Amino acid sequence: MTRKTFLLIAVLLIASLALAACAGPQGPEGPPGPAGPAGPEGPQGPPGPEGPQGPPGDPAAVGAEYVGSEACSTCHEDIYAKFMLSGHPYKLNKVVDGQPPTYPYTELPELPEGYTWDDISYVIGGYGWKARFLDLEGYIITGPKDAERGDAAAAEGFVNQYNFANAEVGKEAGWVGYHVGDEKPYTCGTCHTTGYSDWPPDSHQDDLPGIVGTWAEPGIQCERCHGPGSNHVENPRGVAMKIDRDAQLCGECHIRGSVDTIDSKGGFTKHHEQAEELYASKHFALSCVACHDPHASTQYADEKLNPNKGIWNDCQDCHFDKVNAQKSDAMAAMLECKDCHMAPMAKSAWGNGDTLTGDISSHLFAINTDPDAPQFNEDGSVTMPYITVQYACQSCHVDGATRDKAGAPRDLTELQEYAPGYHSAPEAP
Repeated sequence: MTRKTFLLIAVLLIASLALAACAGPQGPEGPPGPAGPAGPEGPQGPPGPEGPQGPPGDPAAVGAEYVGSEACSTCHEDIYAKFMLSGHPYKLNKVVDGQPPTYPYTELPELPEGYTWDDISYVIGGYGWKARFLDLEGYIITGPKDAERGDAAAAEGFVNQYNFANAEVGKEAGWVGYHVGDEKPYTCGTCHTTGYSDWPPDSHQDDLPGIVGTWAEPGIQCERCHGPGSNHVENPRGVAMKIDRDAQLCGECHIRGSVDTIDSKGGFTKHHEQAEELYASKHFALSCVACHDPHASTQYADEKLNPNKGIWNDCQDCHFDKVNAQKSDAMAAMLECKDCHMAPMAKSAWGNGDTLTGDISSHLFAINTDPDAPQFNEDGSVTMPYITVQYACQSCHVDGATRDKAGAPRDLTELQEYAPGYHSAPEAP
């Protein structure tokens, strides 16, 4: 190093030390700069402990679509044939090309006055009890064809519900009014159709504004209870359909409001109350299918397919000790258990207040022989959880009784003296 270079380095060092000595205190740390690019990913760590295995999914439901009841008939021919004689498939029926739907046991009448089949989109019911009708916009017909919907004055005296004849109740076929003059959108798809959906909220079947929601099929078809069946159809041996025997499945539709209240009106339990009645009875632990064949009609018998009207376990199968323990052999020979313990005190279409007879059997079973026991609450809106002697007995033992097992008229005092202990073995002479 030359002397000249050495002197230059020394001068620079002394200058830098002088500048450092003159500098003020260090200021605050500045904000961090932007992050640099990510570095390369490190090696994967060891696997953690394996968690518990979840329950298996339902292979019949994963990605399944609705295929229609006719697809079931290919393999389940006998069940399908019996099912198509029951009321479930006919809860809602589409009118196609202006032609009325057909039914196995009933035939629809002429339509409400002023309407033709070209004015009808769907028929509600029509199997055994009653029928109502939807107009071409999907609203329930409640007034004359040319009247503005919801015009009560124009609809006065109009009749829109057809009730089929019922000899048990003592009623001929005829028309009655249902919400006459009201605007009634169809909101019953949950229990009248298969594959029902109310999402999105503004969805309408067939784009009819009066219908709330959409569905895969009208009526209660196979897939309403068994779930969508496309996976099973494609692989019938590998994918089983859902089979749910729980009473809660039936109770999704055979219910009205809360399960702990049996609704009534006009001296009769309302229809669709079987779940509430069963829940209030001593049979609440039984499933509906313990007694009922869910594929069969309870209204009409078929000699080959449904000889017992859908009953495959009768009362005596469990209550065998009661069969031969009645007070009166003559009455025991004439009556069935259901005549008294399932008295027809519910109403779907017809009810006869004079004979205390409706068109649907009760599922309360227990008979309260207390002469002061009320059948309903004070305003008549709730049925008590039992059947009184009035409804169990006097519906047959009354002047003008229409039931085919009607007996001699008896007043309540006589009946309430006779009813207690009816199933006790008669005393030896």
